[in-house]
Amino acid sequence: MIVPDTIWRPDMSGAGKSKYKTLAQAIRDGIAAGDLAAGSKLPTVRDLAYRVGVTPGTVARAYGLLTDEGRLIAEVGRGTFVAGSARKERPLETPLIHLVDESTADFRSSRVPDVGQGRIIDDALIRLGQSHRRRHINYPTAITDIEAREAVVDWIGPARVGALDTHHVVLGNGAQNCAIMALQAELHGAHPVILTEELAYPGVRHAARLLRAQVVGVAMDDEGIIPEALAEAYRTHGGQILMTAAEVHSPTTIKTSYARKKAIAALAERFGLTIIEDDCHTTGPTDVPAYRAILPKQSYFVASLTKSLSGALRFGYAVAPVGRGKELRQVAQSSFYGIAQPMLDICADLLTSGDAARIRDAVLDGTAARVRLAVNRLGGWDLRWREDAPFVWLQLPQGWRASSFTVACERKGVTIRPADEFVLSNARAPNAVRLAVNTCVSEERYLQALADMNDLLGNPVVSMEG
Repeated sequence: MIVPDTIWRPDMSGAGKSKYKTLAQAIRDGIAAGDLAAGSKLPTVRDLAYRVGVTPGTVARAYGLLTDEGRLIAEVGRGTFVAGSARKERPLETPLIHLVDESTADFRSSRVPDVGQGRIIDDALIRLGQSHRRRHINYPTAITDIEAREAVVDWIGPARVGALDTHHVVLGNGAQNCAIMALQAELHGAHPVILTEELAYPGVRHAARLLRAQVVGVAMDDEGIIPEALAEAYRTHGGQILMTAAEVHSPTTIKTSYARKKAIAALAERFGLTIIEDDCHTTGPTDVPAYRAILPKQSYFVASLTKSLSGALRFGYAVAPVGRGKELRQVAQSSFYGIAQPMLDICADLLTSGDAARIRDAVLDGTAARVRLAVNRLGGWDLRWREDAPFVWLQLPQGWRASSFTVACERKGVTIRPADEFVLSNARAPNAVRLAVNTCVSEERYLQALADMNDLLGNPVVSMEG
């Protein structure tokens, strides 16, 4: 029996190599037929594995897939249950954007510091309004967005991404939109698999859920994804996409070296994996080429102006693999026709006038200043940081759990992101938190929040969950 008080049993007779898919489909069929009622508790992974003669890993993968689909619900400490009869999709448990509340020291979202870019953007709008180009009536096209794509080509440069011209660049509404476009262009089949870091920005999970793909975490070290772990994950789960933030990894700030990138690119070429490199958190210069420069026919480079200029500019860009630009542009046109012409013209103006570079440099300086303040206050703890990254990664000392530390900070008017929000389904979260340094509060309030966190770290709660 798979659940109490029922004789229903999964039919595994037709299972081939993908036994977890067969088991998952059997559970789907059981739910659809009413044999598995809403709220029924399923056996533990090991119990069901023993009953049906498969490995625990097979059951865990099936449970994970169905949990991502919303058919099952996994509750920590209680077990796995059949979801409600309406089969609602899992809620997006981690919002990607938080409202600005200047009464709270909000360390959750990596915002851009205010360096006067609002007035500069206003001036660009005035210039745009005075240009009288009369092209803000019709749909944008490959002709009317060419200036913006040319500006992006100059902004990125071939040293970063390899051979580059406007035919390779497709514009979107921010980096998340561009990453989803790349996934739409490449994912295929009934059960696509995305491989990514075992700790990943929540947008990866959101995108995968939207596209009905399974996400598999790959073990990391101080240089990012471990090649041997990637090979093992591919052998176990398969995969079509490797999605990675290799330059500024969120949440850990890890940077993947050139040598490590070459090793991973070699595996991707061998396995036929397409790499999507999400570079949205990179603001400063780098000496490490993107994957697209290393493996140009199998790699996308995705970024935006959000973290370097302004969150108000929903302007992202994807550099397609060599020979795939046309397919990616078709995805964009099918999804939203194209970026609004006024936004194209504003961003092209900022990039070509030099304003974008000046804003970026000021943002880098502002971020570095906030990071230094954080290190000065919290540097006595296990803190990972970089001056060009808009967040720091804090491993909590003995006596604190990420959940209880988050609650204690909230009582002080400080909001943070525990590691749980970055971990993939059914994976173990490290006892750590991410602190985004560009909170919208004043420097005085920022320093007070850091002091409050430092005081809490030195005085852990007496009682914790067992």
